[in-house]
Amino acid sequence: METFKNKIESFLGNSLVVIMGFMVINVLWQVFTRFILADPSSFTDELARFLMIWLGVLGAAYASGKNLHVAIDVIPMRSSSLRRKRMNIIVDIVIILFVFAAFIIGGSRLIYISIVLGQLSPSLQIPMAFVYGVIPLSGILIVFFKSLKLLNYNNSL
Repeated sequence: METFKNKIESFLGNSLVVIMGFMVINVLWQVFTRFILADPSSFTDELARFLMIWLGVLGAAYASGKNLHVAIDVIPMRSSSLRRKRMNIIVDIVIILFVFAAFIIGGSRLIYISIVLGQLSPSLQIPMAFVYGVIPLSGILIVFFKSLKLLNYNNSL
């Protein structure tokens, strides 16, 4: 299972690099058309916004998988090893419950509503469901990473 996790992390990391690359190229094009050609491109602002959304939300999933997320660890660091593991288990369970409710269920409802309403982005004319699709996708990845972490805790207790 660890090799599968590593493959997902590798794919996710490479995807983030590609998204960031597209975002840089997009912003450079926007600057070029605005200041050099004096005719700003109409789609670049919206595309940069959508790429930033995808980068941020998928980046959160990546950070969760690598355990790079922000944590206040004053109390756990002063606790015994067993108590620290128990606190981490509780925190991971709370994260899983929140992500399941907010990202997976809430994000899926958001996608459903945008499909029913037929929402399209103003400039690019792409379905907003595609833009919102990153929310449940990231939620699934976070729940997967945290569940694996819980299984590893269970094996070490």
